[in-house]
Amino acid sequence: MSRILALDTATNACSAAFSVDGTVQAARHELMVRGHAERLMPMIAEVMAEAGAEPDTLDLIAVTVGPGAFTGLRVGLAAARGLALAGGIPAFGMTTTEVLAAGVAGPWNGLVVALESKREDLFVQVFDANGIRLSDPVALVPAALVDFVGETSADNRLFALAGDGAARAGDVLAAAGFEIDQRGPDYPDARCLAALAETGWQPGQPLAAPAPLYLRPPDAVVPKDGGRLRL
Repeated sequence: MSRILALDTATNACSAAFSVDGTVQAARHELMVRGHAERLMPMIAEVMAEAGAEPDTLDLIAVTVGPGAFTGLRVGLAAARGLALAGGIPAFGMTTTEVLAAGVAGPWNGLVVALESKREDLFVQVFDANGIRLSDPVALVPAALVDFVGETSADNRLFALAGDGAARAGDVLAAAGFEIDQRGPDYPDARCLAALAETGWQPGQPLAAPAPLYLRPPDAVVPKDGGRLRL
């Protein structure tokens, strides 16, 4: 029996789900621009209480590793690592884009997941009709999206879209002659992450600690003088 706690704080949503043998027993999913750090631990407690489960019964912690917001990613990863360390259990990392792809109802010819980076560029990953990755997650300005999708998807011109950057991505692709046949969710859901972890992890399998996937450097940089106050 596998008991999995899945966590996502990578975007403008915060979610947690608890599953047993692939069946979700309890879950929460809330939209929020900020406040993930304050909300996540109470949300975990709510989910575990609703499922009637105790932390010491968990077999695995699953968490999204990015791409996404710098602060949000650190919140989820810190919680996952802490819970895994305290319980002596492994932590399983999955990209935000793959979790989003898992939330799109098929079938589709191809799928473009596009997340807002809160800057000019988008975080993008392309999948084929079987949900197989055709690219790694990348950061692209919209002007580069058409060539990237065309190069990674061969002759396919029909796509589903997912992610909160789907509107911007869809406008660019449609203007270039691509067809958009459906829209998936804007934000990842821990329930989808739990399902991916159930199929992607085998009990007893050793796992490296999940690490954040940053596709560009942070906007804040340390001053060359180390930030010392000059008098």
